[in-house]
Amino acid sequence: MAEEAPAAAPAAAPAKAAKKKATKPKKTGPSVGELIVKAVSASKERSGVSASALKKALAAGGYDVDKNRARVKTAIKSLVLKGTLLQTKGVGASGSFKINKKFFFLTENICVRDARKIKIKIIVKQHSFK
Repeated sequence: MAEEAPAAAPAAAPAKAAKKKATKPKKTGPSVGELIVKAVSASKERSGVSASALKKALAAGGYDVDKNRARVKTAIKSLVLKGTLLQTKGVGASGSFKINKKFFFLTENICVRDARKIKIKIIVKQHSFK
């Protein structure tokens, strides 16, 4: 009546080597937002640049707008939300856009940390309810 040790657990299957994903090289050059700001600032239109004209300007600059349609839309929306662009007509990513000169005047003369505080104040003032 010798006590026997419990049966050893079956050997675990050998762990598969983790597959390394091929990393894509980081793209060089300006971001979509920077390209949009350049295109809008280059325009001399008083009422701003329409979204379709903006896409045509990006395509003329060598950016593949058809492939990156969603990126262009989100970049336009985020620039409007940040206050970099003013939307003169339309809603969302459609309509006309121009550079917000008040915003650039504020951020050029202030250090980055203070500029963030001012951006927040500007956004809160724009979206405050009366």
